Amino acid sequence: MRNLQLQLARLDQSGRGRGESWRPVPCTELSPIRRFFDLQAGSIWSDLATILSNVSGTIVDVGCGAQPYRSLMPQAVTYIGIDTLDAKSAFGYETPDTRYYDGHTWPLEDESADLVLATETLEHVPDPRHFVREAFRVLRPRANLVLTVPFAARWHFIPHDYWRFTPSGFRCILDEAGFTDLKIYARGNAVTVASYKNLALLAALLLPQTRSPLKGLVLRTVGLFTLPLFVMLAIIGNLSLRTAGGDDCIGYTVLAMKPPAGES
Repeated sequence: MRNLQLQLARLDQSGRGRGESWRPVPCTELSPIRRFFDLQAGSIWSDLATILSNVSGTIVDVGCGAQPYRSLMPQAVTYIGIDTLDAKSAFGYETPDTRYYDGHTWPLEDESADLVLATETLEHVPDPRHFVREAFRVLRPRANLVLTVPFAARWHFIPHDYWRFTPSGFRCILDEAGFTDLKIYARGNAVTVASYKNLALLAALLLPQTRSPLKGLVLRTVGLFTLPLFVMLAIIGNLSLRTAGGDDCIGYTVLAMKPPAGES
């Protein structure tokens, strides 16, 4: 037992047990510049611009945050944004026309939605099986669920980032909930991931998250010398998103349909 304690003490001293301290910039207005340098947000925007361009009826945006993708929907839709009560304290989001709830039962009637959208939300849900069952409940027959999740992304928003989903994981929980016509699209490939990781390293210099003004000034000064590389990596990453998706990707976009009544 003493040997084990000594080994654990060495691991503790290594600093490997430290928690996450870095937090992503809140996803509010997704300007073209942010979409270019933020490969996650840019790839999601590109997929949703295609998916949401012709939607109609009642669209429910779950975990909507600051509703950054609302502008991609036709103005004629009935938009409902819902989020958890701790969205402000945990994530920094507070939007006037959002319905806030306890995070368990969605504040919606059965079969009242024509599409459910959840962008970068499922990884923050303690019980993802319940989440997709709620989506199934509120969707009308033949209506669609649209999910996006990160894959090769860092742990973020402690302690609210719980999962990373694979295609097999999606098939497991969505089939179990009763969804059909499952389609899973990888966003990016190994080149995208390499670009994304290196951009994140350089972003820590260009946009340091430190309380020390002197340290921040030093990091930004050093970061300026890496700016050409930062731009080049963003170009490579965006070009890679136009090629085939790979097993190693920055995230997934998932579509599933609630079958007609009586079918499964």
